[in-house]
Amino acid sequence: MKRRKIFILYARFGEGHWQAASALQVSFAQQGNTEVKLIDLLAESHPVLNEVSRYVYNKSYQVLPQVYGWVYEATKGMKSDSLFASWLHSFGTVTLQKLVEQEQPDAIIHTFPILVLPYVSQRMGRKIPMFNVVTDFDLHFRWVHPDVDKYYVATEDIRKQLCDLGVDSHRVAATGIPIRPDFLAGSGTAAHYGLSPHKPIVLMIAAANASGSETAELCRKLALRRETQVAVVCGRRQKLKDSLTDLFKANRDITVLGYVDRIDELMGISACIITKPGGLTLSEAISAELPIVLYRPVPGQERNNARYLQNKGAAVICHSVEQLLSAVTELFSEPGRQLEMKLALRSLSKKGAADRIALDIVRQLHIMEEASSTSIMVRI
Repeated sequence: MKRRKIFILYARFGEGHWQAASALQVSFAQQGNTEVKLIDLLAESHPVLNEVSRYVYNKSYQVLPQVYGWVYEATKGMKSDSLFASWLHSFGTVTLQKLVEQEQPDAIIHTFPILVLPYVSQRMGRKIPMFNVVTDFDLHFRWVHPDVDKYYVATEDIRKQLCDLGVDSHRVAATGIPIRPDFLAGSGTAAHYGLSPHKPIVLMIAAANASGSETAELCRKLALRRETQVAVVCGRRQKLKDSLTDLFKANRDITVLGYVDRIDELMGISACIITKPGGLTLSEAISAELPIVLYRPVPGQERNNARYLQNKGAAVICHSVEQLLSAVTELFSEPGRQLEMKLALRSLSKKGAADRIALDIVRQLHIMEEASSTSIMVRI
């Protein structure tokens, strides 16, 4: 069998696009006979612009979330041939063309919609198979382009939306968003994370748009509200971790953690999760069937993700501390409520998304190669 080379283009606007790309890389590696290269195209082609864009993106969450949301909604329905879309999809042209010429990939996958490939293919006079893995529960038209060979999306609703736009049904698969193939394969224990096995655990992912004092207030009130304990994950925010660790060093019901490599272990032992509605984190919580509480979602794709899951009964959106405390109390005091959410989560769950996508892309490439060989034989 021919050894294939595949590029996966991602971006570091949040961790989700990179995590999806990494999950796919693992799945392709398990298949064998496929070489995968992950490329942060904007960082490699325009490093200064990339850093400025990431800074503005992160700050917009904290300072101007309404402006970010307005821009997202205003551009959500843009056409692929519009001037704005053409401009957005032009970044990285020279870099990608050089990489394609040097390494001759058999296909390119996007986990972030920087769709410069059609322009590169046109310049080179060579069609390169193109696959889009949409990493949200909301469809922005920036992902949509007539040259996409196949879309892999989170839900049947997005699949139907693309089909309604005129995309052939065989070019869209509702696979779910790719997460690590070994997700939930571990067997973490409460004791391993310094937690008690005798109290329900509220897992809280510290949000970038929440201040340290607000995060501390939430932890304190959650721990006081009922016989619960709180595990707050600060990620790579070392200052926040240090300040919360110092603040709660005498409180046995609040455990402060930094970056957690196996978040699935924590999800597996928790009773609910409080988080921002990023596509990857939501997909992980859905896979773990972990009731989701979404605190002050930022306008844009995250708020739309949140609304989608709330409409499905799989999550609760809270805009204030009191709403959040009430939602968590209801989950613990009403077993029927927890069961309802778990059933809703189960209905959305799509196991093995990364493996399914990798297998299908290899199959698609095989079909394309056979069709190309047949075409050549007919012409001869």
